[in-house]
Amino acid sequence: MPKIVLITGPQAVGKMTVGQELSKITNLKLFHNHMTIDLVSNFFSYGTKTGRNLVDNIRKMIFEEVAKSDLEGIIFTCVVAYNYKEDIEQTEYIKNCFEKNNGEFYYVELQAPLEVRLKRNKTENRLNNKPFKKDIETSEKLLLYSEEKHRTESFEGEIKEKNYIKIDNTNISAKEAAEIIKEKFNL
Repeated sequence: MPKIVLITGPQAVGKMTVGQELSKITNLKLFHNHMTIDLVSNFFSYGTKTGRNLVDNIRKMIFEEVAKSDLEGIIFTCVVAYNYKEDIEQTEYIKNCFEKNNGEFYYVELQAPLEVRLKRNKTENRLNNKPFKKDIETSEKLLLYSEEKHRTESFEGEIKEKNYIKIDNTNISAKEAAEIIKEKFNL
């Protein structure tokens, strides 16, 4: 029964980097959100209805196939805007996709202050793995826009999942955060 570890948090909090480290110390494969965004962006802007539909459909196909497979599971990273019904529904879809196949769902929320995330937005690892972010000026504008428009951190007690952890990763390394996740969920 495959597992899914959903790593959420605001832009540039370190979701992918923590996911990379978690993948190294478990048998879980990393599926970060830009893998689909960057693929589709070669054809259609993610800002268009067609672009978003393609990204959503590709992700759903991957979730469905992994949930039915003999893989140990995946780590999926994304921003969840808690003030958008669609984002909450996507999270539920992912959870249900795995649980209906007797898989396990783990919810990780990372948090760090804006000034830390603005610095992380320019890291070499982020720029190498997310081509769309190489235009740092635009990337920073989108990060600030998201900060203003979206609530990307849950309220205390809002997430009711049994397998849930919130980690402030301001002053810990991605490797340390991954170790905390592995230990908490016995991965």
